[in-house]
Amino acid sequence: MDKYQVGIEYLSAGANRHTAVADWNDDGIVAFGADSHIALWRPHNSPPRGVTNLISGHKDVVKAVKFLPRLEGESQTYLVSGADDQCLKVWAFSDVDANASGASCIQTVHEHTASINCIATLHEKTLQGSTARIFATGAADASIKVWILEGSEVRLLQTINTKPKFFPLSIALSALGQDGEALVLAVAGTRDIVQVFVASSITCSDFQLQATLSGHEGWIRSLDFTREGNNPETDLILASASQDKYVRLWRFHQGKELPAATSNGADPSVGAYLPGRSPSNKAHRLKAADKEFSITFEALLLGHDDWIYSAKWYSDPSTGKLQLLSTSADNTLAIWEADSSSGIWVTTVRLGEISREKGATTATGSAGGFWTGLWSPDGSSVTCLGRTGSWRLWNYNKEQGQWIPHIGISGHTRAVTGIAWSKNGDYLLSTSLDQTTRLHASWNKGAGQKTWHEMARPQIHGYDLNCIDSLGNSKFVSGADEKLMRVFDEPKAVAKLLSRLCDIGNGENVETMPDAANMPVLGLSNKAIEAVDDDLEIQVTNPETDRDALDPGSTVRKSALEIDHPPFEDSLSRHTLWPEIEKLYGHGYEISCLAVSHDGTLIASACKASSINHAVIRLFETERWTEVKPPLTAHSLTTTRLRFSPDDRYLLSVGRDRQWVVFERDSDNKHSYKLLQSNPKGHSRMILDAAWAPSTNSLVFATAGRDKQVKIWQQASSNSADSGITCVTTIPESHPVTAIDFLPRTAENGTLLLAVGTEIGKISIYSIDVTSLNVSSTLSLRPE
Repeated sequence: MDKYQVGIEYLSAGANRHTAVADWNDDGIVAFGADSHIALWRPHNSPPRGVTNLISGHKDVVKAVKFLPRLEGESQTYLVSGADDQCLKVWAFSDVDANASGASCIQTVHEHTASINCIATLHEKTLQGSTARIFATGAADASIKVWILEGSEVRLLQTINTKPKFFPLSIALSALGQDGEALVLAVAGTRDIVQVFVASSITCSDFQLQATLSGHEGWIRSLDFTREGNNPETDLILASASQDKYVRLWRFHQGKELPAATSNGADPSVGAYLPGRSPSNKAHRLKAADKEFSITFEALLLGHDDWIYSAKWYSDPSTGKLQLLSTSADNTLAIWEADSSSGIWVTTVRLGEISREKGATTATGSAGGFWTGLWSPDGSSVTCLGRTGSWRLWNYNKEQGQWIPHIGISGHTRAVTGIAWSKNGDYLLSTSLDQTTRLHASWNKGAGQKTWHEMARPQIHGYDLNCIDSLGNSKFVSGADEKLMRVFDEPKAVAKLLSRLCDIGNGENVETMPDAANMPVLGLSNKAIEAVDDDLEIQVTNPETDRDALDPGSTVRKSALEIDHPPFEDSLSRHTLWPEIEKLYGHGYEISCLAVSHDGTLIASACKASSINHAVIRLFETERWTEVKPPLTAHSLTTTRLRFSPDDRYLLSVGRDRQWVVFERDSDNKHSYKLLQSNPKGHSRMILDAAWAPSTNSLVFATAGRDKQVKIWQQASSNSADSGITCVTTIPESHPVTAIDFLPRTAENGTLLLAVGTEIGKISIYSIDVTSLNVSSTLSLRPE
């Protein structure tokens, strides 16, 4: 199999929803935690490729990711990550210009006793000549640990336990004085205070608590230091963002005298009505070595109307102008600047979703807000992470003087439970425990440039989704943790979008399709709606009095999807829903698996079961959407997989009761199946997946189980009456096998190709001889 070249075409993964989960480095790489992986994305790539790599190593959800500053003349890039597995990992990228594929873990440290929530690095350029890099981590064991990286070895310098006890959610580290000797560490979290620790020098980094800044009235989610100007003589400014909906700025000034404005008795809140306690103007004193510093309250930034999750500084290298990027649960992202004449901090730009458009349901709109915001290294772009795990990107256009949205990335935020190609293979559907169904397709930009993107989000549900299969080229059926299945039909807006961007024409009459769909405010069923003209004003109604009221946030205007690029996140979650055309009832418990016959006339389904009465397989015909009675009985526990043979003559089912069952179609009634053979001891542990080999002369299928084996079964001869199905080949694996599938046609050299996936994410492709059904060669895919 050496002649096969296997490369990654598309990686889709949603980001973990934590404030410290991502960082953007000077090489233009955004690294973010995606479950237990770290995903790498280059937002300025052209064409936009989305996630380029997944780095695996952590055993649990990654919560904090930070690039370490690069030293003079250094070619390597270092990345530090912390996760729920309590481990701190240091990664090195050997060649940044490549796809950063040379990422290797150079050290794993397990010192914390709870999950790591935040990481702070020292970014000062004043440390020339020093090869040591200092960083700090904060964890849910209520401690902060200070580390040093020398060469490629990490050493613990100090452990600080918080007193009074709180969990650090955010920490920030900076050089304090003009000489860059003294260090300051700000710590905040599940209390309404910011603690300031000072160390006299890098060599003797023993941090002591010297000040406690009070004023916030909620947990503090984000801290960030910056210099007021470009030279080190200027004051240090700390921004703290809190759940009390405000950002506070604090000024760190060197010397005994207070900064000019404060010493004149000027109050930062003069003439402004401020809710809550009035800001205190008390000066806090710090001492480091023989120098003195003061901390004074600088400004209160009002403008968000929900929790603020992050605040990040950007300092213009040429002018020294400061800008602060804040992201909030109110679905907006704000850029703040100090007014040049009055010095008052004001919002100059507000991006995101305006509340009037947001919609009343949490499913559409990204209720839950933005979890973190990042500046690009040159300050010309900002990106933010939303509730749906997707990144939105804006680039600043100097000619227009505006921030223009660009293509971000999106992906599932919880385990993906089902995938299905459309019948002609044009697009891929995926369902997940994050309660969404997503449609992925290849965007053809011309000139041979093809990149994969999420093109539609047909289903946003209230239950975790378990399984999916496509019905023809413009319908699909999905099953969730509910007792019914739902059938969806493609709307006109999405069909035109796929035709325009992906050259997908299903040959079906687009004009007969419904315009679009939306979800009623108090329901789970997507309803077909007509698109409205762009200038129509929609009246807001009370959903409790009018259940079918149009939600102004999810109304689709005719121009909504007339775009020349993959839809942005706000369009995906609002304008690309598919209308539901049918519900299929019959099961008594949550749907566990389903399959559609290749000719599209039958749907087979099963539900979670612990008795033979509930472990039945129900068949539904797709002409009138009625159940074909009686249901098929064979299993005694949950059925895990159903598969129709390539010619639909047989139906294969496997289950947790360790048996596989083959049903054969009735020659008189093509909707009726009867038991052909079952094997109650197919595997020694539960069977998790099964697949049919492409049409050969005899009946051949494979099963995969928790017993770490893949078995290939064959019917001896279809002519003789007692032709039983027996196991002819067993392929051992090192871990439980969770998924298998055959290539639907024989390969060029007349072999069968079987893909096998295991519990630890390893995928192998076996080449199997058609006549003997023995394995002739194996190809292991490179883990991503």
